[in-house]
Amino acid sequence: MKNRGFEICKNYNDKDIILPIRKTKNSVGYDIESAEDISIPSIWKTVFNNFSKFIKGEKDFEEIKPTLVKTGIKSYFNEDEVLILANRSSHPIKKGLILANSIGIIECDYYNNPQNDGELMFAYYNFFPVDITIKKHDPVGQAYFQKFLIADNDKADGIRQGGFGSTDKK
Repeated sequence: MKNRGFEICKNYNDKDIILPIRKTKNSVGYDIESAEDISIPSIWKTVFNNFSKFIKGEKDFEEIKPTLVKTGIKSYFNEDEVLILANRSSHPIKKGLILANSIGIIECDYYNNPQNDGELMFAYYNFFPVDITIKKHDPVGQAYFQKFLIADNDKADGIRQGGFGSTDKK
C-alpha cells in the first residue's frame, strides 16, 4: 500500500521530469525542479507602467499577477496529511522571488484532479528590477509532508471540483 510520494503527471511522461528528493538524511523538504524554462517578469515593470498611466490620467491598469512555475509532478498522501510547498531560502536574496501565497497548501484530493492532473506549481512574484529566468531542472522550491488535526465539531463534506482556488467556489 502506498502512503505518500511523488509521480510524474500524465502530460509529462516523455519530458525528462525528475521526481523530488531530499538531499541529506536530515532534510525536511523534498527539492522540486522546474519542468520547463520560464521567465518571471519583474513586478517593477508593471508598477512603473501603471504609474505612468496614472500620471496620464488613464484608468486601464495592468494587474500584477504571479507567474506559475510548472513542475510536471503530482503527489499522493493520506487524508490526515498535507503537502506544504515552500520557497527556497536562497530565492529572495539571489533571485528576488517570493511565493505569492507564502506557502502552498496541497490537500490529498488535489491528486489526479481532472483540471490539471494535480500538478504542483509554484506561484512567484519577482521583486528584482529585471526579469528572472528559471531553466528546466533548476530547483524551484521544496515540499514537505505533515500531519494535521481536525476540530471536534468539523462537518466538512465538500468535494473538490478542480485545481487552484477551487475550494472557495460554490
